[in-house]
This record gives sequence, structure tokens and C-alpha cells, in this order.
Amino acid sequence: MNDMTQPHAAWTPDGETPALPSEATLIDAIATVYDPEIPVNIYELGLIYAVDIHDDGAVKVEMTLTAPACPSAQELPEQVRNAVLAVPGVTSCEVETVWDPPWDQSRMTEEARLQLNMF
Repeated sequence: MNDMTQPHAAWTPDGETPALPSEATLIDAIATVYDPEIPVNIYELGLIYAVDIHDDGAVKVEMTLTAPACPSAQELPEQVRNAVLAVPGVTSCEVETVWDPPWDQSRMTEEARLQLNMF
């Protein structure tokens, strides 16, 4: 009996194509990227606003930075892109840096606040 709740690979003339990645798998990949100035991953910091997975395996990530003048403004989006592209089933990745709404400390998870002693 097939479990219809699990993503499955599709058959093409070239053989099976990989299943689409789940949002949780993509978030796990993104969580391997750390802000070099703050010892917390960027997902826990609340810098990721959206992760969209398209039917063709393309992924779009909307993220922000802690400040417009962030010294990591060039490298963090590229690190996110590389982390997402390493996930099986991802065919392409676009990372867009957005500034609205602006980031503030309320976007951090409780775990991140505990790690940084910010209550």
C-alpha cells in the first residue's frame, strides 16, 4: 500500500527524478549557516522570512540581515544559496534580501535568545 502523505519521485523518460525537498529539510540546510558575528544560526536569529518550493525543484528564499550595513551582506545570502542547492531535489535557488519588515530581536527564537542571554 502506498503512503500518499510522503513525497514521491516522478518517472520521466530519463528515469526517476528526485522527490521535491520538504520545507523542513530546506530549513535544516539553512540552519547550517551562521552569522559570523553572532554564534547562532541565521534561521534561529529570525533572518529567514520565506522558503518557497516550486514544482520543478526551484527554491526561493527571502531573508534579511540584522542591519543594512551588515558586514556579511554579500556572503550570507551566497552561503544560504549554497546550502539549499546541496539539498537533493533542488534544481535552482534564488535568495532575495529584503528589508521590509525590518529585522528586530523579537524575530529570534527562544533558543537563540537563551544562547545570547537576551531575555
